[in-house]
Amino acid sequence: MATPSRALHLLLLPLLAAAVAASHPAHEFCAAGGDAGCRGGGDGTRILIKGGTVVNAHRAEEADVYIEDGVVVAVRPNIPVGDDNVRVIDATGKYVMPGGIDPHTHLAMEFMGTVTIDDFFSGHAAALAGGTTMHIDFVIPVNGNLTAGLESYKQKAANAAMDYGFHMAITKWNDEVAREMEVMVKEHGINSFKFFMAYKGSLMVTDDLLLQGLRKCKSLGALAMVHAENGDAVAEGQQRMIDLGITGPEGHALSRPPILEGEATARAIRLAKFINTPLYIVHVMSIDAMEEIAKAKREGQRVIGEPVVSGLVLDDSWLWDPDFTVASMYVMSPPIREAGHGKALQAALSSGILQLVGTDHCTFNSTQKAFGSDDFRKIPNGVNGLEERMHIIWDSMVETGKISVTDYVRVTSTECAKIFNIYPRKGAILEGSDADIIILNPERSFVMGAHTHHSRSNTNVYEGSKGKGMVEVTISRGRVVWEDGVLNIAPGSGRYVRMEPFGYVFDGIEKSDAAYRASLRAPVQRGKAAA
Repeated sequence: MATPSRALHLLLLPLLAAAVAASHPAHEFCAAGGDAGCRGGGDGTRILIKGGTVVNAHRAEEADVYIEDGVVVAVRPNIPVGDDNVRVIDATGKYVMPGGIDPHTHLAMEFMGTVTIDDFFSGHAAALAGGTTMHIDFVIPVNGNLTAGLESYKQKAANAAMDYGFHMAITKWNDEVAREMEVMVKEHGINSFKFFMAYKGSLMVTDDLLLQGLRKCKSLGALAMVHAENGDAVAEGQQRMIDLGITGPEGHALSRPPILEGEATARAIRLAKFINTPLYIVHVMSIDAMEEIAKAKREGQRVIGEPVVSGLVLDDSWLWDPDFTVASMYVMSPPIREAGHGKALQAALSSGILQLVGTDHCTFNSTQKAFGSDDFRKIPNGVNGLEERMHIIWDSMVETGKISVTDYVRVTSTECAKIFNIYPRKGAILEGSDADIIILNPERSFVMGAHTHHSRSNTNVYEGSKGKGMVEVTISRGRVVWEDGVLNIAPGSGRYVRMEPFGYVFDGIEKSDAAYRASLRAPVQRGKAAA
């Protein structure tokens, strides 16, 4: 029987939950069939997770977690249960952690003459089964028009099954694009814009456009992101391979070596320094790019480096497989590099040079990959990873002692939430946080493959991979959606999450601008030169 103080606590929990839920801002739009008002779970579900080790990026502690209406209400030891309507989950011997946030995905994306095989429902099924409870996808403009692109992606996300946000790509520049960027930030909750320095003739931007985009991002408090490869040199490298008769998947890696990633990374970093705005480098795949990021950070520049799971644990040897179906699976850009780069990237992640892990989940099945059977330039670029990321990072980084359990939470969830200005609502298990939670059993093993994954792709670049550390339970907005190997999700239950501008990476930018202006010692007053 509960003591009087405990009874009072139980009476106050629903009131606290209601107050926390009410504090969450309304969202601009929901997927069709989503929760009314786009707020927390809203179905009255109450869950108590008992006996586990609660891990946040700042500390791990033995504690229980009480959830009501999609929100974390209490985190402390020995929370009592006095209501049969509270579901109790025993997490003894397991880790209770914030759900993963994947900062880099491409669902239902039209690319290279086809569309990625995973849409927002199958992608979300894969994510939730793998312990990821939110992702940020890239909106591609329609003929350069941002508003049309956003409307298209709203429709694509109508079957979403979990929380998601949007980055916006910029593929051309004019006054209308600049105006639309402001609308995206202020009205639609998009606080990041991506510029492709590769894909000449389609998505690639020039340095002039990049400079204007960086300047506009800075004024809006939006984070500029770049795909850093020298697109002109890549086009030259591709033609070189074709001229040499190299048309298979190995030609993809040979045509865009690490030096081209390093060059573009260095160029983007220097242009961002010139504008004095933060910069985010997506899918860092090589030592060359990583070292440019490390140098910039040593000099105090605000540069964020994002490796992806494929670049951390795979190597390019698969591209030489005699079976085209196998080799083509591994074609992505920048390419998966030769052995040695992955270990260096892991070390950079563990030391803080690189800050968070994405996937660049961009899946095409074997039929789609076969479009390039006679010309590697026509192989749709992309690999899977949404379902595998959390398990692979645990096995390759935590089990090997490269990072701690708190660092694991940081690189898979918290840092992303902080960078994109949604922390502590996301990326934490704290009172008032959204109840996006996973329970991981460190003693349980996994095996990966296309026969068990939830992606619609018939291939998997991690086929046969084994490891230790299994996500047994995934809770999304207070609902148990993955348990005992069973998914319980519905199309249209997903929710769009606004991300506001001027995140922490912008702190102090105005002061460094003022210091720069003060250092100029100009203009100098001079008389007219003699004739």
